[in-house]
Amino acid sequence: MNSASPQFVSSRRMSVYDPIHQISMWGEGFKSNGNLSAAMPLIDETDMKFDSQSEDASHGILGEPNKYDQEANKPTDKIQRRLAQNREAARKSRLRKKAYVQQLESSRLKLMQLEQELERARQQATKLQGIYIGGGLDSNHLGFAGSVNSGITTFEMEYGHWVNEQNRQITELRNALNAHIGDVELRILVDGMMSHYAEMFRMKSAAAKADVFYVMSGMWKTTAERFFLWIGGFRPSELLKVLGPLIEPLTEQQRLDIYNLGQSCQQAEDALSQGMDKLRQTLADSVAAGQFMEGTYIPQMTSAMDKLKALVSFVNQADHLRQETLQQMSRILTIRQAARCLLALGEYFQRLRALSSLWSNRPREPA
Repeated sequence: MNSASPQFVSSRRMSVYDPIHQISMWGEGFKSNGNLSAAMPLIDETDMKFDSQSEDASHGILGEPNKYDQEANKPTDKIQRRLAQNREAARKSRLRKKAYVQQLESSRLKLMQLEQELERARQQATKLQGIYIGGGLDSNHLGFAGSVNSGITTFEMEYGHWVNEQNRQITELRNALNAHIGDVELRILVDGMMSHYAEMFRMKSAAAKADVFYVMSGMWKTTAERFFLWIGGFRPSELLKVLGPLIEPLTEQQRLDIYNLGQSCQQAEDALSQGMDKLRQTLADSVAAGQFMEGTYIPQMTSAMDKLKALVSFVNQADHLRQETLQQMSRILTIRQAARCLLALGEYFQRLRALSSLWSNRPREPA
């Protein structure tokens, strides 16, 4: 105790017994520097280190400048934290906005794709459906089917003119045979009728591209003609059986040739019929593919659409077989026999149209 230095004692006495002197010194520091932190060096570190009582006694006094220092730094730290928080919030907001815009753009593209698919499906449905008008014959002796498809409407008009022209040719050919004109003049009439049938096959090919279901249904024909329909037209082998007895007399070679032609027609018809059965099953499988009750079937319809292109090919092949049969018959027969064959074929279809008209106009029994 006695060995304590005078400097230590004086320092100790200042920290314990003269707190007002320290406060006045801090005040002078505040005034001169204008900064709360400037008061810190005025604290006597030896007092804090060697005298716990001095620390306890001066704790209340020393606490005030520390508190002021913390309060002074607090606004700056708080502002910095808020600025950092605002920057982070702004960054996240920009990211959310960017993601939202991208989501909207993606949704817009998907909506446009769906609208395009629906429009294509709607257009195809218009082509596949028909507003069919069955029943009796009009002035052209036909039961036409109305359709929204311009290609089919054109075909109906052309086919009406074709039937009128065929009726005129039949009358001309009948008169020529009754008048016993020469083979040269008769050949001109026969070639004209053959070309007329070729024109019908051309019109049907164009109509099949516009709406193959319309051609396949046979709604452009009368009701009795539709009863004998096969892939959009008549079955060549059946017509050979019907026409054979009407073009007698025939030589044995002609009978054999016509028989062989009938066999070839039957084989070709069977092959086309089997192909149609397979196509029908494949088409049904394509339509029924996927899960039901989901409300979406655009992919199935797209696949089925590709199958329908084969259906157009079947119609064209069947018409090609019909045309080839007529040409082979004209080669087998003499010119006069070919004229009688074409006359019988034309009158056969006239009788079917007449049958349709009679059936449509038959007396109805009261209900």
